[in-house]
Amino acid sequence: MAYTNLLSTNELANHLDDPDWAIVDARFILAAPEQGEQNYLSSHIPGAVYAHLERDLSSEVIPGKTGRHPWSGVDQAAEFFSKIGIGPGVQVVAYDDAGGALAAVRVWWTLRWLGHAAAAVLDGGWQKWVYEDRPVKSGLEQRAHRNFVPQVRPETIVDVEDVDRMRQDPAFRVFDARTADRYHGENETIDPIAGHIPGAYSAPYLDNLDEQGELKPPHELRAIYTKLLGNVEPDQTVFYCGSGVTSIHDVLAMEVAGLSGAKIYPGSWSEWIAPGTRPIAT
Repeated sequence: MAYTNLLSTNELANHLDDPDWAIVDARFILAAPEQGEQNYLSSHIPGAVYAHLERDLSSEVIPGKTGRHPWSGVDQAAEFFSKIGIGPGVQVVAYDDAGGALAAVRVWWTLRWLGHAAAAVLDGGWQKWVYEDRPVKSGLEQRAHRNFVPQVRPETIVDVEDVDRMRQDPAFRVFDARTADRYHGENETIDPIAGHIPGAYSAPYLDNLDEQGELKPPHELRAIYTKLLGNVEPDQTVFYCGSGVTSIHDVLAMEVAGLSGAKIYPGSWSEWIAPGTRPIAT
């Protein structure tokens, strides 16, 4: 059985020694880019390899053109996944310490984009694993190389021109996954211009999580997103955030809710504002 969205800590604990299961630690702190890797080296789930959001899961930033974490190229991503032992028949489980929102979801969605469906996010992440007093390990770990063969699914992502068209078409709906204050342009602490893409709706990813940092039950998520969608079909929606990371959390929540087909705009707000010529709203 392949797991394609969420995985419990109990299920992962049963497969720690399975060579066909790849555990990816994707902890990352935007304000301290190397801290996540240091935290991994200090303590991680046994068998986990580390994926750095900027070094391994993003391509080169081009000032004035790209966002802060440009989407990986096919060759770059395939080379990295091969290096960490992901290939046909491998179940991938990614985790972080931010409810799955900061880095684990980019592992999950990048793999889906490249046609590797057997990828899931650990529900509750690192905090739940530690809270349950499960085994941990320190130091650097590696997996044997496997040949990752990408089968790109271009329908899973859209570019800036697509978003500009979709935001003005009532048959589509564009969602902003950042906190409501950043959407409204009231508390921008990361990007140089505040506001949101005109026509976009606010859908903060934090609303997907319960008090324990786990995804809410499917029926609760379905109620949230059914209200947000209105009369728009799930596959006519696109999500963005600041740099194409936390937006994927909303797509994960929709998948868990049984509302499949949403897309992401990887460039997100930081790409939208990069040239300084596109419209903004507050």
